[in-house]
Amino acid sequence: MSSPLSASVTFSALLEPGGPSFMPTQVVIVPLDVVAALGGKATRRVVGTLNGYAVRLGLMPLSSGERYLMVNKDTCKAAGLHLGQQLTVTLAPDPTPDAVDLPAELAEGLADWPEAAAGFEQLTGGMKRAIAYHIDTAKRPETRLNRTVQVLRQLAVGGHPFRAPKD
Repeated sequence: MSSPLSASVTFSALLEPGGPSFMPTQVVIVPLDVVAALGGKATRRVVGTLNGYAVRLGLMPLSSGERYLMVNKDTCKAAGLHLGQQLTVTLAPDPTPDAVDLPAELAEGLADWPEAAAGFEQLTGGMKRAIAYHIDTAKRPETRLNRTVQVLRQLAVGGHPFRAPKD
């Protein structure tokens, strides 16, 4: 992961419960002045640190104009963070917002299957990240491989990566 840019903003924030109703998680509210310093509504992804732990996340909108960062439980565990904790947050606009860190299985499959790679390139950055996360979160190697093959097959025939083919 790249280090935060020199044009970064540091602020203090609380790690609190939140997120969309269908996906309760931990969040960090990014105040309006910080959102403005990061480039306003145009900035959708950021790099930085939470108490010194490097992160690369999306800025999610709030109706107040503020933004928030969703911090999943794996990140909290790795960084030693807990709900109610005061954090030192440093953020900068992500210099490569469309870049996706691919699991090895997916990268290899895309390199070997040009039709699937072409389908993958047609997807949004968010969908690419969702696929990478879906494969990367499998605990067993067999599951990772099965998920990879399933996604690649769908992409190769122009299908949706998470929906079964229609017979």
